[in-house]
Amino acid sequence: MKHKVYQSLIELTNGKWSSLAIQRFAKSSWSRKIIPSYIRTYRIEMKEVSQSIDTFPTLHDFFIRKIQSQYHPIVNGEMVASSPVDGKVESAGSITSNGTFLVKEKAYTVTNLLGNVDQASLYVDGTYIVFYLSPADYHRIHSPVNGHVKKQVTLGEKSYPVNQAGLTYGKTPISGNYRQITNLICSNLKHCAVISVGAMFVNSIQMTNTSRDWKKGEEIGYFTFGSTVVLLFEKNAFQLDSSITPGSRVRVGEKIGSML
Repeated sequence: MKHKVYQSLIELTNGKWSSLAIQRFAKSSWSRKIIPSYIRTYRIEMKEVSQSIDTFPTLHDFFIRKIQSQYHPIVNGEMVASSPVDGKVESAGSITSNGTFLVKEKAYTVTNLLGNVDQASLYVDGTYIVFYLSPADYHRIHSPVNGHVKKQVTLGEKSYPVNQAGLTYGKTPISGNYRQITNLICSNLKHCAVISVGAMFVNSIQMTNTSRDWKKGEEIGYFTFGSTVVLLFEKNAFQLDSSITPGSRVRVGEKIGSML
């Protein structure tokens, strides 16, 4: 019953008007007035931010703030994968032989997530990691590996919440939301996918890297609101680090596993 009530309420409020209203306010000059309270509410560590609070013209500009590079050292090693974001590990582990994985005890299929049966077949028995970014987190996305961009696609139309309530009571927000998918050929010549998932009614995922070759740790894009990144690795391509468990916190550049 709770699931149905939640889904109904979200559906009623999730539309173009709500998305536009949120975006317009966040990008308005009025929004800069709430930046100090935003910082206090989410306990954001300002010493890491690359510019002073007074220089942000809008809340949107603060939300996509950059962080000084010394606070995001990138782990060394050609075959070592690093975290693409600052956030919480929502779920991680093995993809089943049926091509499914679990988030908040909800089953997702790689086919629905990628929207392509042939692409999905690459990740059967592989590894997945789901990262959740809260409103407090740094919202720029970085490449987790050195790799060549094979294909990029955009799927989905709406973006439902991917916070705790959204993942628990929503239908299938991760594979149903607006999302941008990049398929890579990694240094070990195996496949991996970086999926940026929109959230909070706003489909704003801005890709900033147009290169066909990604270097580990370099910025590839950013989110306008709190969201999720999913990584998929081909079978026998990746070994998850023992520290990457549900609920653990990671930062950009930290080791998440090793390429095989």
